[in-house]
Amino acid sequence: MVYTEDNPLYHVVKVRGMLNAVMRHCREDIEKVAEPKAQAIFETTAEVLGGLITAYSGYEAEFEEKARGMAA
Repeated sequence: MVYTEDNPLYHVVKVRGMLNAVMRHCREDIEKVAEPKAQAIFETTAEVLGGLITAYSGYEAEFEEKARGMAA
């Protein structure tokens, strides 16, 4: 769905996409380096970002549910 810039979901969707991109990049980098500490920090970063992505998705679902309730 497309949102206008004054809608919070516009920004939620945009930031969630950026978080996803960084999470994927970190997971790819784990395979590119052999140093265990670097692998661990990339994995930890990916896990934390996954949690944030879940939070953003939850906010979006809640916001849309409330919007549907107001439209009814």
